[in-house]
Amino acid sequence: MAMFENDPVRIRYDLEGDGFPVLLIAPGGMGSENERWNGMPWNPREALADQYQLVGMDQRNAGGSFAPVSGSDSWFTYVEDQLALLDHLGIAECHVVGMCIGGPYIMGLLGAAPERFRSAVLLQPVGIDDNRHAFIELFDQWSSNIESSHPEAADEDWAEFRQNMWSGEFVLTATRDEVRACQTPLLVMMGNDLYHPQSTSREIAALAPNASFVERWKGDEDLSETNRVITDFLRQHTGQFLDSE
Repeated sequence: MAMFENDPVRIRYDLEGDGFPVLLIAPGGMGSENERWNGMPWNPREALADQYQLVGMDQRNAGGSFAPVSGSDSWFTYVEDQLALLDHLGIAECHVVGMCIGGPYIMGLLGAAPERFRSAVLLQPVGIDDNRHAFIELFDQWSSNIESSHPEAADEDWAEFRQNMWSGEFVLTATRDEVRACQTPLLVMMGNDLYHPQSTSREIAALAPNASFVERWKGDEDLSETNRVITDFLRQHTGQFLDSE
């Protein structure tokens, strides 16, 4: 466990393994923290640490990370944290693997700094499809658990923050035209529930020009193939780093 202090933000992170770096963005909604990977059907901390340097982080105000809350906070506040951590670690280029809320974060990263990411794996990405109420409920549950630690934030700040996060459409951090313009190789592992609708996964994969799509991947009978597909995809796009070893 390590801490990156970017005053007034403190980001807790883990470095595991060795090799070309992979930024991990964990599931868990607003409570996205690196430890949540350990309960997932496919866990990159187990599957990839023998081949890659894994950078797993707790997002602000999740796990061991902390930041002040304001009404201007948005998806892109988190993207700034993610890029700042890579800068702190001296990582100019990496892969990114994200699950659940990691999908919108990844699309935000690819819009903000596409040159820094060789490829991206999106596992059951969050998206909007007649489910906004569910995300608002989850945000309110999360905020009620941490608001006592944030005397700086008034009710209006929380309301504006929630609006900034969950009032958007589609994948929340990118329009359909922006996904069409995304040149980064994507591997989309389909979601299939209220928070991770099939429609979002299918549309990202259909729009992005360099996307691969997998429908079945979470069942016990699928996990060996899931691991092969993901590791082959990352190795394919690690390319130059491996060639120079």
